[in-house]
Amino acid sequence: MAGEEEASQKQGFKLLGILDVQKTPCARDSILHGAGGSLAAGMLHFMATSRVKRSFDVGFAGFMVTTLGSWLYCRMNNAKLRVQQRLIEDGIKNKVLYEGTVLDPTNKPKPEAPSDPSR
Repeated sequence: MAGEEEASQKQGFKLLGILDVQKTPCARDSILHGAGGSLAAGMLHFMATSRVKRSFDVGFAGFMVTTLGSWLYCRMNNAKLRVQQRLIEDGIKNKVLYEGTVLDPTNKPKPEAPSDPSR
């Protein structure tokens, strides 16, 4: 019994049998935003026109547009964060590597006093 429950919890929720929503970044939020966009678009179109079939079509289009838009926005932000993280990691490595050496960018050489030939 306990082994069956653990196996079902590890499997997660698969959308259309393909996309594992729990393991794919941004998938859960995108699906939820799409559902909200679908509901809003369909209901607004129905309230304006009272045409059921066309309102369903508008709701489905709202779902597709909102889901894809939300997913692309989230993935672009994740990619930007990964690039920033990689830059920070490289900076930390360089700081540790060059700390205390002549090549340390934070260790600026002090200007020497100009020599006065008359003294």
